[in-house]
Amino acid sequence: MSLHLTSEEKSWLAGEAGEPRALAMRVIAETARLMGAEKLIPVASAHIDGALYHGDSGTLFGEKLVDLGAKVVIPTTLNVGGIDMHCGAKTLLPPHEHDMAKRMMLAYEAMGCAPSWTCAPYQAGHRPALGSDVAWGESNAVAFCNSVLGARTNRYGDFLDICCAITARAPYYGLHIPKNRRATFALDCSGLSKALKNSDVFWPVIGTLFGQRAGTDIGVVLGLEGCSTEDRLKAFGAAAASAGAVGLFHILGVTPEAPDLITVTQGNTDIPVTPVTAKMLDTARAGLSTTKELAIDAVAVGSPHCSIDELLEIDQRIAGRKLVRPFYACTGRHAVKALEAAGRRSALENAGVTLVADTCVVVTPILSAIRGVLMTNSGKFAHYAPGNTGYAVQYGALAECVESAVTGRLVRDERVWS
Repeated sequence: MSLHLTSEEKSWLAGEAGEPRALAMRVIAETARLMGAEKLIPVASAHIDGALYHGDSGTLFGEKLVDLGAKVVIPTTLNVGGIDMHCGAKTLLPPHEHDMAKRMMLAYEAMGCAPSWTCAPYQAGHRPALGSDVAWGESNAVAFCNSVLGARTNRYGDFLDICCAITARAPYYGLHIPKNRRATFALDCSGLSKALKNSDVFWPVIGTLFGQRAGTDIGVVLGLEGCSTEDRLKAFGAAAASAGAVGLFHILGVTPEAPDLITVTQGNTDIPVTPVTAKMLDTARAGLSTTKELAIDAVAVGSPHCSIDELLEIDQRIAGRKLVRPFYACTGRHAVKALEAAGRRSALENAGVTLVADTCVVVTPILSAIRGVLMTNSGKFAHYAPGNTGYAVQYGALAECVESAVTGRLVRDERVWS
């Protein structure tokens, strides 16, 4: 299939709108050809994952765009960077890498990107309209955008994302195409207890199970009506995108493209349905922990970034006590400002919580140099932490994470799983 460009897009490619747009168009057009796209489409916004330092070439690419005069032409937010420029959490990056990470972040701000620096831009006010086409990066953000907001995006990686923001164009393929968004399998949670489905600790586990089943397929979950919150859907999508390559999920009666089975399957209702059992959940939950050690060396939450509701829950569960283990709460500037407005930032920090903004402990070295056991309530942290940090992982609810940080040993309440 050959790629068709409009006359305006051809003029951009030829450099008639300046070198920054010509460079961006070369990247987008070549990507479109590789993906078999027949055309480019306008996109309404972008979320940039390519501003996280992975090496000097990324910084130099961003600075080259700035030198050329590149500016984004659509609303554009930034995913996490390599350092915390808001709360001041210290990284263990060598001086050169720290400098290059900061230069990279400043370059993207110079192009007009909003300095959101969060993997949960949808909780910081960036919420594209149902059915709109956008160009987002970062796996959980893509899953939430497609699934919960009902906008349409593929997973735009480094550095295609900034090119889309400079041109307001993206290749028309994948999840931009309506027929590719239909559910082709179902997981049925109808047989699970209401108490379990209404617990926060359940959602990363069922998300993990969904991601393992889905791979790159599109699925729908049945039997979760009346049990979801935005933070639970956030946790589900992050776990699903980590355990599989999930860019879109449907939950019947909850997400906007799944009001009923006929709609979500686009009329093809004869799809395989797998009842979710306690044994399946036990296996998925066990897989989120990589050790049987009971001693806890650190706790990290906030992948995706903690919302203000989650930060306030941590504060309430600490209830004035002191933590005996390092506790890292990764979050965005928007949530830190809301925490300050609520008058609770000092209380959290005085209890022993380290607020990490702009980045997170799994993508940049913030955790102390010791190697031990990290406890988390995040399916995404559980997936990536062993390889990225060297820590073994224990998975548990947010309440269990707080109690474990207070005691220094693993605390779990198994009643909801019984």
